[in-house]
Amino acid sequence: MVRKIKSRGPAPVHLWDPPFCGDMDMLIARDGTWIHEGKPIRRAALVELFASVLKIADDGEYYLVTPVEKVRIQVEDCPFVVLDMDVEGRGNQQKLIFTTNIGEKVTAGKDHLLDIQVHPESGEPHPILHVRSGLNALINRAVFYRLVDLAEPREAESGHTAMGIWSGGQFFALEHGI
Repeated sequence: MVRKIKSRGPAPVHLWDPPFCGDMDMLIARDGTWIHEGKPIRRAALVELFASVLKIADDGEYYLVTPVEKVRIQVEDCPFVVLDMDVEGRGNQQKLIFTTNIGEKVTAGKDHLLDIQVHPESGEPHPILHVRSGLNALINRAVFYRLVDLAEPREAESGHTAMGIWSGGQFFALEHGI
């Protein structure tokens, strides 16, 4: 059953609005580890199954949703983590294809935006990639350093030169707010 669901991709949770059934003792840690009742879930297929029914609601809370019920879970940062990146092409024709901890491949572009923010407490870069339906992935440090290596200058409308990267016909500034 898990293989069958996995091969179909994420469930159509945006079409489902079941009643709230309560909180589940489940946490997605900042490093992408799924924890149930204080213990990490070790089976990748089970994590992928849960991720396929994950939804962020208008209230900003995360839920696991089926057609008949939804349960709230906790997420420390982003529900997914980018672990790898492939680069195809160069310059404004370049495509950056990211792989998440649940095996999803996402090409950055107009539908999958990169956003480099600054973490308010640490002051460090907080790079995220939109994966699907409001769900984001934190780009791990090694992949972020690879992005920085690919950066090139581009003059912004303000006249300021911004360092950034191209993917899917979009330029993504590596400096927040440019």
